[in-house]
Amino acid sequence: MPSSESSAPISQSEETPTQSTPLPTEFIVEFWGVRGSIPTPGSNTVRYGGNTSCVEMRIGEKRLIFDGGTGLRVLGLNLLKQMPVEAHIFFSHTHWDHIQGFPFFVPAFVLNNKFYIYGAIAPNGTTIQECLSDQMLNPNFPIPLQAMRSEMKFYDFKTGDVIKIDDIEIETAPLNHPNFAIGYRVSWRGKKVVYCPDTEHYQDRFDENVLHLARDADLLIYDATYTNEEYYNLKSPKIGWGHSTWEVGVEIAKKAGVKQIAMFQHDPSHNDNFLDKVQVALKSVFPNGLVTKEGMTIPLL
Repeated sequence: MPSSESSAPISQSEETPTQSTPLPTEFIVEFWGVRGSIPTPGSNTVRYGGNTSCVEMRIGEKRLIFDGGTGLRVLGLNLLKQMPVEAHIFFSHTHWDHIQGFPFFVPAFVLNNKFYIYGAIAPNGTTIQECLSDQMLNPNFPIPLQAMRSEMKFYDFKTGDVIKIDDIEIETAPLNHPNFAIGYRVSWRGKKVVYCPDTEHYQDRFDENVLHLARDADLLIYDATYTNEEYYNLKSPKIGWGHSTWEVGVEIAKKAGVKQIAMFQHDPSHNDNFLDKVQVALKSVFPNGLVTKEGMTIPLL
């Protein structure tokens, strides 16, 4: 299983096959898992979904996948209809809800599929390949990473690095989250999408890293785990837990000039009815805001 490391800027160019039809010019974002912390299947989460973090971006001919929560398993089953598959997989961090779908990502076990896997080097020096491999070791899992028969290449980067895949540019920046996490800004032909999961705002200021990533973005995918009422609750505050609120997401979107915001990383206790109420409240203060659901697609026009 080949592995390679790069420092900023990481640049990967791939040959474009000769063809008579025009190349795809679409930039489409699709949500396969929108839940945080732990999967929440059941009758109360049917409409918004219970799978953990996984977002796909189809950009021209390229497929980018952000995080490998349990939503990655569902995406993988869908990709079996489109093989051979080639994709670039970016991890924000390696807490369980962002990697627990990877061992169940069926296309990774199939020959002739190709995956380029990116992750920031952890503060203790651990690489993304080591983290993904460790969760698949006995006694945690019966099948090791080496059983995945697809071609995999691992790319380690440092926070702040810029990654280039042909004409797609991906900026990276650290997020305020326990152990660490990474936010991504994806730019292509003037369109900009920001993936900002698992981040907590500071009590006295907005996070400059988040504002920088979000500047003039067409779409900001933001950690809206809590409401302000939950976050500042006197009996059980969530301050210091590493997550933000949808209200702060709106403030950041307005300050950074974001066109559309997608609230993401729903708390396990937030059922469909609760999220319906958040959607109504969100629309009243940011009309171009939405609460993400599994299966939701957002085309950048």
